[in-house]
Amino acid sequence: MKTVREALQWGAARLQHASTTPRLDAEVLLADVLGVSRAGLIARLHDTLARDAFKAFQGRIARRERGEPVAYIVGRKAFYGRDFLVDARVLIPRPETELLVERALARLADVPAPRIADIGTGSGCIAVTLAAERPDAHLIATDVSEGALAVARANAERHGVADRVDFRRGSLLEPLDAPVHLIVANLPYVGTDEMEILAPDVATYEPHVALFAGPDGLALIRDLLAQVSPAVLLPGGALLLEIGYAQGEAVARLVRERWPHAQVVLHRDLAGLDRVVEISDLWLTAEA
Repeated sequence: MKTVREALQWGAARLQHASTTPRLDAEVLLADVLGVSRAGLIARLHDTLARDAFKAFQGRIARRERGEPVAYIVGRKAFYGRDFLVDARVLIPRPETELLVERALARLADVPAPRIADIGTGSGCIAVTLAAERPDAHLIATDVSEGALAVARANAERHGVADRVDFRRGSLLEPLDAPVHLIVANLPYVGTDEMEILAPDVATYEPHVALFAGPDGLALIRDLLAQVSPAVLLPGGALLLEIGYAQGEAVARLVRERWPHAQVVLHRDLAGLDRVVEISDLWLTAEA
């Protein structure tokens, strides 16, 4: 029989060659087995671990050794202070996507009862977070994957916003039937030419439909921009797009080819990398 400390030492040792954060992974996996927080786990380091609990922990460690992401093993991932259900049908929420949420909230700070479209919603982390942070907002969340929409609906129920998020299956902006104040999108933006440089757990386990968008990663962003019109975006409205760290100037060029005088602002993430493109003044400049 092992103590919690000994089990963690064993688990971290097994993950030395499978993870860049072996101790953290072991803690998250064992905390999940025991149904406690990581802080609660640390408080129990000297407790003896029951045989069935250690067996369950061994199973989780084995899955992580094979490269399966921790979020899929435990079935959830933290995002903007909330836990979101995730599985292999959806991309795992990333911390850098929180910048998209922050910019959306800032953009809508003075807009009462905003209508927001979240395009390619995946797990629903963006739409659900915006609905939770703005109780007066109404959201439409679209995705081509019915499996992803099922996960997103479950997250909306989990966080008590299901009555204000309208989930619709369809490609990009096609499901929209009325204009909105803001379009947010974290679309696939990895180029198929970049597949070999992705982390193995990402390339092997996360859904490719949520990752890749043509050789340069911009195929879906091009398609989205082509669909933007006054029928889907209100005067004074804006778009917020998450992008790859090296795509800022390319996306800005795409925007200006379509709307030569639009306002385009690149926002950097905590690593100092271009991460969100904010596009506004589309119709005003078109009429000027």
